[in-house]
Amino acid sequence: MSRAEFDLLKTILLLSVCFALTGSTSSLTVSASPLVGFQIADNKALATLPLAFHLIGTMLAGIPASFLMKRVGRRYGFMIGTGIGSIGAVSAALSIIYFNFTFFCLSIFCLGILSGFAQLYRFAAADVATKEFRTKAVSLVMFGGIVAGFIGPTVASKAKDLIPNAQFAGSYLFVILFHFLIFSILLRTRLPRPSAVEQKGETRPLKEIFSQPKFIVAALSSMVGYGVMAMIMTATPLAMTEGSGHPFSDAAFVIQWHVVGMFAPSVFTGSLIHRFGSVPIIFTGILLNILCIGINISGSEVLNYWSALILLGMGWNFMFVAGTTMVTETYHPAEKAIVQGVNDFLVFGVAAISSLLAGTLQTSLGWEAVNLSSIPLLGLASIALLWYIFGYAQKKELSTVDLDSRSSFQK
Repeated sequence: MSRAEFDLLKTILLLSVCFALTGSTSSLTVSASPLVGFQIADNKALATLPLAFHLIGTMLAGIPASFLMKRVGRRYGFMIGTGIGSIGAVSAALSIIYFNFTFFCLSIFCLGILSGFAQLYRFAAADVATKEFRTKAVSLVMFGGIVAGFIGPTVASKAKDLIPNAQFAGSYLFVILFHFLIFSILLRTRLPRPSAVEQKGETRPLKEIFSQPKFIVAALSSMVGYGVMAMIMTATPLAMTEGSGHPFSDAAFVIQWHVVGMFAPSVFTGSLIHRFGSVPIIFTGILLNILCIGINISGSEVLNYWSALILLGMGWNFMFVAGTTMVTETYHPAEKAIVQGVNDFLVFGVAAISSLLAGTLQTSLGWEAVNLSSIPLLGLASIALLWYIFGYAQKKELSTVDLDSRSSFQK
């Protein structure tokens, strides 16, 4: 391995660690916020509203974070996002202590902004990687989420009673340690500065960029994958504890393995995409989601939740990583910020809506309705893929855009 290859791999692994530590905050929120909401909200149907605020924060942060990083660089952009997340963690703990549901929602919104910044770690990996290694680089960064899958729910479970009469307040205070670690890593990580071409290069009209069939299919695949995942995952803790009578420890266990299912396939997803292409992998993700729904409807034992949520995570991984790969093939360097930002805005907008609907459906119509409501979204994604395959892909109208104009590294 050459020195350049070693430095590339080191940078990508450090990005993966940062993504894992940030994702721990998100997986903690997924595990705990619906239960906190159920405890402190006057209207129990709003139990998943904090998680919706998390996703709204993620959605709204995408475009500003992309343009901020276009101006100051990836490293300082990630630091700013981490600082906002630290504020959110402290305020979330205080809002639980004082039983303030509105303040808790706003605090989780700040953590959502942190998540919005963190979603750009995968694009940062694409920036530093060679064209041949780009897909695998994205997958390696996403693999960091498997660590988050264990750390977040574990912190939620083990630290939830650290502060008397304020369940999960201690958990949110604990994750501030992760934010300090992220700062330390970023200070020692070399990431490319925005090049002159990225900042001032020529761009195509927005209509031309966003009307590309490849972008439409790529964004829609990620939107549906995230929307279905958010719908079912958000309702799972409530369905298990309030609906099926399982203890929180079982719900945390299921969420842990769900996040493993989300990120463990990243070890080989990049290789599969490189070999078979993005479209077949997205189709496979749709099939895994349908299988998940079937298992969820068939029973309410812990085994049902566990196996279904693993499949849900795998389906999300295939659709999201493949969709991300396709997005990186649709823009020129100067268009990077707007395309990445709009893509994440759309993806997390759908996820936020799905998360909010999950609480209403679960409390009013039940677990089966939550699962069945996801089927139309999967059908829409399937139709879009068929439209792309038979209408555009074979014509090769959309060749991969050359992104190898990487810039100097920050020191």
